[in-house]
Amino acid sequence: MTQTTTDRPAGRASGAVVPVLAFAGIVVAVMQTLLVPVIKDLPQLLDTAPSNATWVLTSTLLSGAVATPIMGRLGDLYGKRRMLILSLAVMVVGALVSALTSDLLLMITGRTLQGFAMGAIPLGIGLMRDMLPREKLGSAMALMSSSIGVGGGLALPAAALVAQHSDWHSLYYGAAGLGVVAIALTLLVVPESPMRAEGTFDLPGALGLSAGLVLFLLPITKGSDWGWASGTTLGLFGASAVVLVLWGVMELRLKAPLVDLRTTARPAVLFTNLASIMVGVSFYVVSLVLPQLLQLPKSTGYGLGQSMVVAGLLVAPLGLTMMFTAPVYARLSAKYGPKFTLILGLLIIAIGYGAGLGLMSAAWQSLVISVLLGAGIGLAYSSLPALIVGAVPASETGAANGLNTLMRSIGTSVSSAVIGMVLADTANNVGGVEIPTMHGFRVSFLIATGAVAVGLLLALFLPGRRPSSKPQLRASSEEDAALERAEQVLRGFRGRVLGADGSPVARAKVTLIDRRGRQAGATLSAEDGSYALVVPDRGSYVVAARATGHGPLASSATHAGDERPIDLDLSLPGETVSA
Repeated sequence: MTQTTTDRPAGRASGAVVPVLAFAGIVVAVMQTLLVPVIKDLPQLLDTAPSNATWVLTSTLLSGAVATPIMGRLGDLYGKRRMLILSLAVMVVGALVSALTSDLLLMITGRTLQGFAMGAIPLGIGLMRDMLPREKLGSAMALMSSSIGVGGGLALPAAALVAQHSDWHSLYYGAAGLGVVAIALTLLVVPESPMRAEGTFDLPGALGLSAGLVLFLLPITKGSDWGWASGTTLGLFGASAVVLVLWGVMELRLKAPLVDLRTTARPAVLFTNLASIMVGVSFYVVSLVLPQLLQLPKSTGYGLGQSMVVAGLLVAPLGLTMMFTAPVYARLSAKYGPKFTLILGLLIIAIGYGAGLGLMSAAWQSLVISVLLGAGIGLAYSSLPALIVGAVPASETGAANGLNTLMRSIGTSVSSAVIGMVLADTANNVGGVEIPTMHGFRVSFLIATGAVAVGLLLALFLPGRRPSSKPQLRASSEEDAALERAEQVLRGFRGRVLGADGSPVARAKVTLIDRRGRQAGATLSAEDGSYALVVPDRGSYVVAARATGHGPLASSATHAGDERPIDLDLSLPGETVSA
């Protein structure tokens, strides 16, 4: 699958691009925990049964899972910025629908629309890869990836404050306002990426994946209500397996599938996605346990008797720590690689949950747990997009990161279902009210620790850094960044793009294509027509150039450890030159 470009390349990315994209990710993530402070009151607020009220949360989860890989692929095909704005616009509409109603069906409709915005996370990561220089990409992707947890953590105290002192519908008005601000900032600051994947949108593949995901996630989220051994639950799991297998067979036969399963099966991608599920499980456990422990009355003997707002403030450092972990991740990853930071993050998460088993008797202890887990989850989340981006062609960045975000969503779904079942089965009935027990909280932390252990095992199977005879340079300053770029040029192709009169062609799209016809790299020529492309591995490649008003030209070349200048003369459209 090669990649082409629009006729009008993106403008130069400003320094505000990363904060704006991260803000959009945080706004989207807010929707995941917006209703946590009022979960227990939803049946009364919506005048419905508790089993029906849970659909207000389940609908967002399902639509988010479906949207992430689909919006990622649409972004690769038609423009990531365009799809990002569309995702945010759909979220705003959904928030306004929910803000204006107390009817259950309309509320579920609004929440479903809000879930579609989860596709903004992989779209933002894809935009960063397309626009940012290499020395800034690591920390930027780390911040964007962590925005899922940052938004969720920061939403808890803010939503609690609003819900405690105002009508709960105000939560949705606030979310809609944040969405409008994110759209405006994106339009003003973020340029469209010139990168495009060739092909058409795989509608049958999108429908098949959506059906399979809904059939799989529905019994996970509702299994506690329906019964895990019930015919409905088992039947949906079986139907999901059949649909996903048939979908996989169909995808393998298509030239331009929604998800390239062959790429997904690469060890670097496969084990990263499996580890992502475990990270998602571990992240959601603390979000479910600590707020309840903090708000339970002291009369239970173990509850900490805090208000809704104080409980949210004590859990907020989870998200704040994740945000401040991004620059730390960038330095560690530059020196040791994203596999190392993923393993380190998982180890810190394990320490956090292990310590949490004995730190549940005071409010300040919850603060310690939040900081420890925030640091670990921040490192782990930050590592995931770097591992994915390093293992897939640029033309598949959006779809691949969408699938990775989906894996995290599956992890949080499994966590929600399993922890909900554990807390319900271990609860005490006091005056007709089910009260979670300390035993249930500790079992939940043990489950999270087990998930982290599995994630560690999976991370160990990830390919490490390829050995290099040259020392790895860390971009810790502008001078180091320039040296790193120079070193990368020595491992690739360089040359100039020339026009019909021999003059240099600026901002021409130069693409490196491997022997399988997949894009292995891309860049835009400088003002003097010069370009440089990094070669990911030794082998045969085609260097293709394209610019508005000029015919395309391709030159074949073999990289054998050295480097030869390759000038591309656009006055000779279609000619192939061996080098």
